[in-house]
Amino acid sequence: MSDVDTSITTRLQAGAISLLWRTLANRRVSTIWRLSRLIGPLIRRFSKRERKVTDINLGEVYPDLDTQARQRLSRDSLVHSSATMLELGFAWMAPPQRVEASLLEVHGRGLLDEARAEGRGVIVLAPHFGNWEVLNFWLSGHFPFTAMYEPPKLAPLDPIIRQGRERMGAELVPTNARGIAALMKALKRSEAVGILPDQTPSWGSGVFAPFFGRPAYTATLLPKLVSRTQARVVTGVARRLPGRGFAIHFLAADERVYDSDEATSATGVNACVEAAIALDPPQYQWEYKRYRKVPEEEAGYPDFRRYRLY
Repeated sequence: MSDVDTSITTRLQAGAISLLWRTLANRRVSTIWRLSRLIGPLIRRFSKRERKVTDINLGEVYPDLDTQARQRLSRDSLVHSSATMLELGFAWMAPPQRVEASLLEVHGRGLLDEARAEGRGVIVLAPHFGNWEVLNFWLSGHFPFTAMYEPPKLAPLDPIIRQGRERMGAELVPTNARGIAALMKALKRSEAVGILPDQTPSWGSGVFAPFFGRPAYTATLLPKLVSRTQARVVTGVARRLPGRGFAIHFLAADERVYDSDEATSATGVNACVEAAIALDPPQYQWEYKRYRKVPEEEAGYPDFRRYRLY
């Protein structure tokens, strides 16, 4: 395919996605949820990759579940993942008062208020659970908030996503040294910053730490931020209340996240993600390849591929 054909294809794909988001931005969350319940089973049936990775991950983290229960959890998970994608237009483009009205509960806000009252910044660990874009909406509407941002693969969607994430006042910074410096400055101003704790980092930017008992390559950015800013760490999620709206939850972090040892801190980070998942396991994005990297690969084993799950 030529560069011209690729460019046209990219614009068409981005245009279709943008149209879908704009259309759904005008729909009720109950309508989006009903649509998700139709699409989720189709993804499980026809998308081999999503089904396979979800089933493998669930088999690893819930080995004691019987086959029927695990299949039900897999189906429910893909429904929630479908809802997250369909709700992006609502989170980014719907009138702010409509999004605010969908936030029916807020739990644990005092954790953020107490930290800021003490003159400390707050690091919000926001795992891929529920709808993290709704969490971004709430955070940036209530606190000075900074988060890292990496442009999407479909470049024409970049201004749409950026505008949606920034519209309540969030500051987006690049995923590089300049962005890390911006996070440091925000924390020293006693502001809030957001970090994705369950995204697999590049080699050299993480350590292996247990996630549901299996080694998962985990970013080591957090201990660097904590040691230099004395920030408070909390876990934040927007839990979906199917067909009704969302509940915002802030959870106290596992104390190990404050340890200066990177492996210990990373273990605490993964424990925070596990605690968030426990709120409602189907709402986690299980189709993400959390165990993509393996210790044998880092150690240079020539046959490391045999240790991979996917």
